[in-house]
Amino acid sequence: MRLIITEKNDAAKKIAGILAADGVKEGSFYKIPFYNFTDASGEASTTVGLKGHVVQVDFPPEYSEWRKVEPRALIDAPLIKTETAKSVVRVVKRLASDATGLIIATDFDREGELIGLEALRLAAEENPKLVRPARRARFSALTPGEITRAFSHLDHLSEPLALAGEARQDIDLIWGATLTRFVSLATSRLGSQFLSVGRVQTPTLVLIVEREKERRAFVSEAYWVVKVDVEAGGQIFGAVHREERFLDEARATAIFEKIAGPGRVEAVKQTKRKVPRPAPFNTTSFTSAATSLGYGAAAAMRIAEDLYMAGHISYPRTDNTVYPSSLDLSEALQTIASGEFAREAGQLLAQGALHPSRGDKRTTDHPPIYPTGAPRRGELGDREFRLYELVVRRFMATLADEAQMETNRIDLVLSGEPFFARGNRVVHAGWMEYYPYGRQKDLELPLLKAGDSVQLVDKQLEAKETQPPSRYGQGTLIELMEKNNLGTKATRHAIIQNLYDRGYVHGNPVEPTEMGIKMAEALQEYAPRIASPEMTAELEKDMDLISERDLTKDEVVGISRDLLRQAYGSLDKNKEQVAAKIYEGITDDRILGECPKCGKNRIRIIRSKATKKRFVGCEGYPECDQTYPIPQRGDIIGTGEICPECGTPKVKVLGGRRPWILCLDPNCPTKAEYREKKAARLARGTRPAKPPADAAKKPNAKPATARGPAAKTTAKRPAAKSTAESSSGRATKPVTKRAGRTAAKKTTGKTPKPTPEQP
Repeated sequence: MRLIITEKNDAAKKIAGILAADGVKEGSFYKIPFYNFTDASGEASTTVGLKGHVVQVDFPPEYSEWRKVEPRALIDAPLIKTETAKSVVRVVKRLASDATGLIIATDFDREGELIGLEALRLAAEENPKLVRPARRARFSALTPGEITRAFSHLDHLSEPLALAGEARQDIDLIWGATLTRFVSLATSRLGSQFLSVGRVQTPTLVLIVEREKERRAFVSEAYWVVKVDVEAGGQIFGAVHREERFLDEARATAIFEKIAGPGRVEAVKQTKRKVPRPAPFNTTSFTSAATSLGYGAAAAMRIAEDLYMAGHISYPRTDNTVYPSSLDLSEALQTIASGEFAREAGQLLAQGALHPSRGDKRTTDHPPIYPTGAPRRGELGDREFRLYELVVRRFMATLADEAQMETNRIDLVLSGEPFFARGNRVVHAGWMEYYPYGRQKDLELPLLKAGDSVQLVDKQLEAKETQPPSRYGQGTLIELMEKNNLGTKATRHAIIQNLYDRGYVHGNPVEPTEMGIKMAEALQEYAPRIASPEMTAELEKDMDLISERDLTKDEVVGISRDLLRQAYGSLDKNKEQVAAKIYEGITDDRILGECPKCGKNRIRIIRSKATKKRFVGCEGYPECDQTYPIPQRGDIIGTGEICPECGTPKVKVLGGRRPWILCLDPNCPTKAEYREKKAARLARGTRPAKPPADAAKKPNAKPATARGPAAKTTAKRPAAKSTAESSSGRATKPVTKRAGRTAAKKTTGKTPKPTPEQP
């Protein structure tokens, strides 16, 4: 019997179904399924799926007591392997005992190769004869053609590639556990409230914090814009003064008051330009595009992996942006043509020869992400189908023609003052027909020529302010991490999720909490190499050298221990200063605003010593006894806004499926409807739902809240405080003069081991 080991059960089942000649028989041990079948050559086989890593790297038990073991001791501590899924391990060993051959069919990347090596070691423990004949099946899609090809051209497991992944596991555990314990012990944040520091997580946090500091240091500059609405040929269009930004209000006002109609066209300029096709999707560009549709990076990758396991898209973890010549593009289009995109795929097939676009990254492990199946809308959930459609449309766009745009500019003169108007339209849609995401609406101008007259319809004087640099969205942050060589295509989304889970950031665009800011500052000041991308990038390159056989795993892990030892010495020497700075951020996150009752003290999140429940109370107690109830679950973050109805601060509650905003006063008029529904539900004996966010709004962009691989050891986030623009004195509403009128426009001795940043 030939044993085939895959990374997950879905893949084991699918591969068995593809290779079986006369059906598949399902069996199970310890509730773990496996699949027996006979292939076309008459060979009996069994496929079984793991649950990702079934063993993990850990410290020996004597290092588990945080208070009894100095964090420094972890730097040179021995490492052991422990089983994380004992039932799966038993099944693998039982099936291996009767096997005559072994095929590793885990995902083809560094992580998959390591999981494959772990599986090989487990099987060999039970049946040493399996080591030498063990083979490797490498595939990029769970489709009949790809699986048949992979099992017809079996290769060997790449031990150097697997050891590179194993080195990452060791390094991330040593760094994460050592620094996490140091910071948590220094601040007495133990148990579920422990703080984390990671080799990749920390420099990523620094990138976010540095952008926030740029925003806070930004000084807005006032300027004025003079605009007009004019009419010609029955069409009204807008134009702006050629100076665009007036820094002198008096001069802008004088020009505004001077303007009268009619006006005259001075010049008309028309230009055409080609818009190149987008490059094929790799992991980074796919994640970036998905986040622009409202998905969190971690959620987008989770859904993409599900689509891959279902056979709908190719392997989603790839750096490649060039389709290999071995990929049959016409066959992929024909597959799409059998589903929801028959018309579009048919148009491309009718072109004949296909000449795809190319990106600037070419690798040989996996092709770019492309569709491999044609599910109907009803066969997938809405969120799943939207991402499948994104992949389909990007694939088709890479095979379509270039688009062509036409841009028009009209220069006008009104009362001796120069104005201009710009318009644009798509002359030839090309790839934009297939990939409409982000496409702007055409703004067409009337057909005019020099000397034509225009009539003044309206004029506006707008007061504005320059704006600080925007915060990073999750997609942009992933691109920045790639640029700085932080993490890998397989881990970047999980690193960002860790920052959310630890309470260092919130929102999307990503905003750091005060604790996140002070954590970054403390590490930048007292252990700058930990906080810099350069050190992490150096280790990433060293790990690549393992896969290229230029360095050994032990050498690279040794280098990382030396670097950590140096950084730890600096931190330990400044332990009190590090703790004080982090405490400062934790304290600031608990402040939610001014007390509406006394008006001279701040209100903050307080936890009762008697009941252990949290509430909001005034710092002026006992002189001021103002308190407010707050939800006992989820993180509470101040928004910097005041409810116009009750005058209490608004807060954002993170937890559950999506964040929600509410004011602190439970008797606020905006909650009347919620109180009525709650009373009705209580009368019926049912559980009330969340209040309607002061009958106001839910944020359009939400932080991802789904727990990733670190779920079991994820700390609850401390309450956090928003660093809204209003707190830095910026972003006021513009005032617009329109032809004479004005309009306003987040203790026990034994705590959980922190989950390392997974490779």
